[in-house]
Amino acid sequence: MISEETKQIPDTLLLEERAGHVLSAIIGMADEDAGYIPFFAANLMEKPAFLTHGDWDYGSSHGRLVDALILARHMTGDERGRDIEERYRANFLSFFKEDGLSYRQINPKAPWETNANLIDQRAVILALTSWFMSTGDRKIKHVADKHVAALKRIAIKEKDVWYYPASEYTVNGWPSTNAVQLRLAPDPAAFCGRLVMPLLKYYELTGNMDAFELCQFFSALIVHRSGVFNPDGSFNDSLAYRSGHFHTRIGTLDALARFALHTQDASIIHFVKKSYDWALTRCTTFGWTPGDMHEQAFEHETCSLVDLISTGITLARVGYVEYWGVVERFLRNHLTESQLLNLDWVVGADNKANDDVGMKSYFNVAERTRGAFAGYSAPNDFCCNVSGGRGHTSDLQTCCIGSGTRGLFMGWSNTITEHNGTISVNFLLSRGSRWLDVSSHLPHEGRVELEIHRSLPRLLVRIPDWAGYAKVEIYRELGDSVRTHSGSEPSMWVNQRFLAMGQVQAGEKITLTFPLSERQTIEKAVGQEFITRWRGDDVIHLSPAGTHHPFYNNRKIFEKAPLRTGQYRRLQEEFYW
Repeated sequence: MISEETKQIPDTLLLEERAGHVLSAIIGMADEDAGYIPFFAANLMEKPAFLTHGDWDYGSSHGRLVDALILARHMTGDERGRDIEERYRANFLSFFKEDGLSYRQINPKAPWETNANLIDQRAVILALTSWFMSTGDRKIKHVADKHVAALKRIAIKEKDVWYYPASEYTVNGWPSTNAVQLRLAPDPAAFCGRLVMPLLKYYELTGNMDAFELCQFFSALIVHRSGVFNPDGSFNDSLAYRSGHFHTRIGTLDALARFALHTQDASIIHFVKKSYDWALTRCTTFGWTPGDMHEQAFEHETCSLVDLISTGITLARVGYVEYWGVVERFLRNHLTESQLLNLDWVVGADNKANDDVGMKSYFNVAERTRGAFAGYSAPNDFCCNVSGGRGHTSDLQTCCIGSGTRGLFMGWSNTITEHNGTISVNFLLSRGSRWLDVSSHLPHEGRVELEIHRSLPRLLVRIPDWAGYAKVEIYRELGDSVRTHSGSEPSMWVNQRFLAMGQVQAGEKITLTFPLSERQTIEKAVGQEFITRWRGDDVIHLSPAGTHHPFYNNRKIFEKAPLRTGQYRRLQEEFYW
């Protein structure tokens, strides 16, 4: 790791700092009275608020949280809660049976059955992949290889597609052979499509051909046979397809985009882009997503937004560079706004007197959940308690805590990227790297400062669409030499939105300035309209305001960006998802 000196930096959004906050929540969700199994959900509107267990507690929750801990520690270097993490990892490994699959466990106070739920297996291979990528532990690779082999073994294989005929696999096999004969497969996006994303990464890391075959035949199932996506790109909203559930649909698009990039399959990229563009029409431009197209339509899952972020990044990487700006709006707004940092409104209990051990706890809920991401939120409120849909259910879930962490990581790891010697600054967010530091003064000022650590053959910086080009100014300082340029000069722009800086020298400081756009839009979400005021890519006011824990309207804007003492994380080697 390169040294991280303390200096004056803009007091603006820093994703690695947010990762430190969510680390606290990941550790805080552990239930020390139930073998450190994490609670799954929280109801923050009740007085007192409480945490509850669920049938997702096992492979799904542990997989999500182990993955999130690895990513958060990579971003921050923060070592807090290592003892709890070791309990999570030990629990996680204990859920595997000899057949290689991860099984849900019996809770004596609940009617949950022991089975290998196929939704859980996606979180399982996600965690195993991050675990092996971060440590190179051969024992974990052995577990992962066995798991992938099991996923392949139990798949029903036809001429050109594979699928799972039920949502749960048992120690005695599939519950019904008739389901196989009649092809009564459950939702293919939820149980097959989303698996492609971690399986592909595992193949890229290890060359495991079982993982690649699963990706190949599951992708063919989704694109050519499943009916999950309609010909116009819209989501199939029939009940059998989970009412067009957004998390599993967009998570499948993320998986397909990655597989298309890996295999250089332009037809799949076209398939993904068509559906992604349709999905964006159902979301707000600041990142709120519906839960599905019917009963859960009013409930935003952080999971869905993170899928949008990840898919948008892959589409941008293959050449649709307009999605860098789309993703930056999501990062700056609903992802980070959905992170629970102010808990003054949460009423808690300071003892465990009323706890139902193994099921529910009222103890220190506010403290334990600080840093978590919203499970079901409204566009303008952390808590969703609208008249439509299911009304109020819960306010955060473990899956969204894990996904929110992954969203922070995807934004952080793609802010500065390298490809064939070219360094690109894709998001105008503050962060450090071995190549350069980016200090962003947005949304207070249209000002971004770059400190170059290494001489680079080519540097590109994305400028937002709303900044135009004629009024972009560039100041380059190296020692006593100062050079100025304007965005109106010829040959300054490439790839439509990137300012071409050419060669840059170690020790050079580059300052970019441009006018900030202030505008107002009408955002629509499930029949509701929200008046949205923007400053650059940041929402600074939303009307009508929420009632329980409102979003957006407490953001403060200054004429000059405030500064604070801080440092950026700079790693000599980073890993990527």
